[in-house]
Amino acid sequence: MTQAELRLCSLLLQEHFGEIVEKVGNSLLRTGPRPLRLLVGDTGLLPDQVKKALCVLIQHNLVRFEVQPRGSVEYEARSERILRILRYPRYIYTAKTLYGDPGELLVEELLLHGHLTMSCAVARVADRLTETMEDGKTMDYSEVSSTFVRLADTHFIQRCPMVPESPRSAKAPPPPAPALAIAEKDMYVVPRLSLVGKGKRRHSCDEEEEGEHKAKRQKQEGGTSEIPPDDGIYWQVNLERFHQHFRDQALVSAVASRMDQTSSEVVRTMLRMSEVTTASGASHTQPLSSNEIFRSLPAGYNIGKQVLDQYLALLADDPLEFVGKSGDSGGGTYTVSILWGGTRPSWAPPGPFQHPSLIPLLLHRFGSRCARIFRLLLRKKHLEQKQVEDFAMIPAKEAKDMLYRMLSENLVSLQEIPKTPDHAPSRTFYLYTVNVMAAARMLLHRCYKSVANLMERRQHEMRENKRLLEKSQRVEAILASMQATGAEAAQLHEVEEMITGPERQQLETLKRNVNKIDASENQVDETIFVLESFIKSTVKRP
Repeated sequence: MTQAELRLCSLLLQEHFGEIVEKVGNSLLRTGPRPLRLLVGDTGLLPDQVKKALCVLIQHNLVRFEVQPRGSVEYEARSERILRILRYPRYIYTAKTLYGDPGELLVEELLLHGHLTMSCAVARVADRLTETMEDGKTMDYSEVSSTFVRLADTHFIQRCPMVPESPRSAKAPPPPAPALAIAEKDMYVVPRLSLVGKGKRRHSCDEEEEGEHKAKRQKQEGGTSEIPPDDGIYWQVNLERFHQHFRDQALVSAVASRMDQTSSEVVRTMLRMSEVTTASGASHTQPLSSNEIFRSLPAGYNIGKQVLDQYLALLADDPLEFVGKSGDSGGGTYTVSILWGGTRPSWAPPGPFQHPSLIPLLLHRFGSRCARIFRLLLRKKHLEQKQVEDFAMIPAKEAKDMLYRMLSENLVSLQEIPKTPDHAPSRTFYLYTVNVMAAARMLLHRCYKSVANLMERRQHEMRENKRLLEKSQRVEAILASMQATGAEAAQLHEVEEMITGPERQQLETLKRNVNKIDASENQVDETIFVLESFIKSTVKRP
């Protein structure tokens, strides 16, 4: 794990879970798997604090535990899962785009709590949606429940592993830690629940206090709340399924830019038909016949079967090999190549160096001529310095300087091919080439550093304006309470004037700067996703 990843993980843990959880997580990231005793000694925290921090991290799938042969339990941080916190806004926005407000809030609640039961998630989302509705209107549980089922059917959410039910003798001691497991066929099975009810609005402070006293009194009297029918069946967000959706969208965009909109719609239909049946690490989708694709095309695309066959043939014959033909049955069977490296050239979309934010990165750091040399080496594979000068039409001195600059940054590498066994320099070819994997890893490292810098800048902006933000929150709270009691407009205006003109302008500037930083974080994360997907698929490639 690089220092940039470690720094980013620490910042994410601190921002979302606080200093104690960050200290425990940082210790696990630095030292690797450790038992509780060593964690307490390394962090300097109380045992109860470390236990609670581990509970939070395990709840959010950021730490895994394993029983060792000698009986001790070791905890290990999942750095790749911690880095996914950066992508939470994108997951939520995608759920909103596909399934509307109920889908957005369901995914948000599951990400916020780590995992929840279906009944609890549906009730929470129904209450939140009811809060946003007009007076007298409420959100029915059945509508939220149907969205939950759709999310499970399309594998965007999945059941958490459970403790398997196995007969154990009464005399046998319990294991130090449970072994969680779930069968693949049960991961997306939704329990049959008859959730009847409507969302509730928040009560006033007096009613809330009365409800709390009533709950405490019931607890003291030994009363127990009703156990939900799906108690013990917890659900979590399937991040790999969201990544598959992002990858499919990138493939569709690449086909649209390469060919036309109809071709991209054909590929989109093929990906949609096999989105649930294709494994996340597969190199190709399941074979689909031309007849099946024709029947599944959207109603708006009025193209005939013959035209569809022509589009499929064009896609299959394209040198980038987005679509491959795997058989002749059913009018011809076709698959979509979904590996980011695949068999297509490394410069082809959607490879990392055609992503819209990567070539500008090279342009900004090294200039347009370096970017020209880089693209040239990607296409020609191996070139001598003289060939680079001729093909790129750049003077010898400048070309030599640019090649050495990129060589020092690991963007290009130098390969020696001797003519004789003695490796004499005068009888050796020196060829420049692009080490695609090294370049992708270097860019990924820089992206991690960029996101960490952006997060620290946002924290600095918030610290510098802490007093003003607290004042603004107090004024907003006063205004909300006065509006609830029916205060006059003059009184409200008087309270609003507690924030002066310059302070209001400073707040607007702060809001604008924070929004820019948030947008920049999301843009860098898109680049991180492209690079990570490319590296992962290239390593998996046989």
